[in-house]
Amino acid sequence: MPASLEAPTHSKDNPFPALVTENRRLNGPASAKDTRHIVVELSGSGLHYKAGDSLGVFPVNRPSEVSEIIERLGASGDDPVTLPKAVAPIPLRIALADRLALSNPTRRLVETLHSRATAPDERSALAGLLQPDSKDALERFLGEREFVDLLAEFPSARLAPQEFADHLRRLMPRLYSVASSSKLFPNEVHLTVAVVRYRTNGRDRVGVCSTYLADRVELNRTRVGVFVAHSHFGPPEGSASDAIMVGPGTGIAPFRAFVQDRAATGATGRNWLFFGDQRRSTDYLYEEEWSGHLAGGRLARLDTAFSRDQAGKIYVQDRLRENAAEVWAWIARGAHFYICGDAKRMAKDVDQALHDIVAGQGGMAPAHAADFVKQMKKDRRYQRDVY
Repeated sequence: MPASLEAPTHSKDNPFPALVTENRRLNGPASAKDTRHIVVELSGSGLHYKAGDSLGVFPVNRPSEVSEIIERLGASGDDPVTLPKAVAPIPLRIALADRLALSNPTRRLVETLHSRATAPDERSALAGLLQPDSKDALERFLGEREFVDLLAEFPSARLAPQEFADHLRRLMPRLYSVASSSKLFPNEVHLTVAVVRYRTNGRDRVGVCSTYLADRVELNRTRVGVFVAHSHFGPPEGSASDAIMVGPGTGIAPFRAFVQDRAATGATGRNWLFFGDQRRSTDYLYEEEWSGHLAGGRLARLDTAFSRDQAGKIYVQDRLRENAAEVWAWIARGAHFYICGDAKRMAKDVDQALHDIVAGQGGMAPAHAADFVKQMKKDRRYQRDVY
């Protein structure tokens, strides 16, 4: 039997150990952001993806944070710990490295530390956080800290390695929207990754997976566990259908795949892209590619919104409203409408803009416009990939 037929199917439960072959910064040097173009090699994996899918990536925690936790526990790192559903114990250092999440400490840990603390000032501080009327204070306290902070701030509360590990959640894979078409890149997948870095409680914090990919994975050497997460999000099935795509920031990722995919299949439907970020000079992700798509007719329209390039901030929803008549004309002719990116604000604002355009340009009462948009969703003409 050919070896390829004997290969196990790779999935979330059996990730493929992939190599990262490219890690390129997309922002200019003066940008406040750090966005990376990451290329993951899939040759020999048996994995297949389509535009709209996501790649799951299993991260590894920062070695410095793992070492500090071990030190503050007074452990060696070789101490055996047993994790839920595990068949055998593993060394504490391995558990902390890539099995357990080191962020988002819980009230349960505060309760445990209070029961173990021997220093009067530590017991008093912990008791105060556990008072019935201190719920908001406890939430703020924990929101600014990770597990290592609590070990550092309450050193008299000694926990055994197993006891500490029992308080930690499983380290979960992160999903990144695929930014390439398998029709053009059958043996690799591209990602657009926003590297997360910030500071709370006097400590530098990081996005565990984004900085793992950006800072700690060695190109063509480090094996990264990956799997494909299939999605119902995707370009129009009909090649003649038009597509309006709204993807600011890293929300641009799937639409890079959409345009590549539609070009590769010879789709005749028009593509209209709305992209936004902070500054055109430093944050125009994939600018040369979009210019090439415009020149080649693969993009019919491209509207950008760079919020910091003028006194008043301009966002993608503003560009939609400015082009309300043409947006409605596309929708009225059957265009599909897509949103990808921030769910908290952008997606809500764009959704409201869409409702307003349908009502205003379509001459509908708000309730009728809402019904129209609901029908678009049912017909899969309105899709969202938000996070």
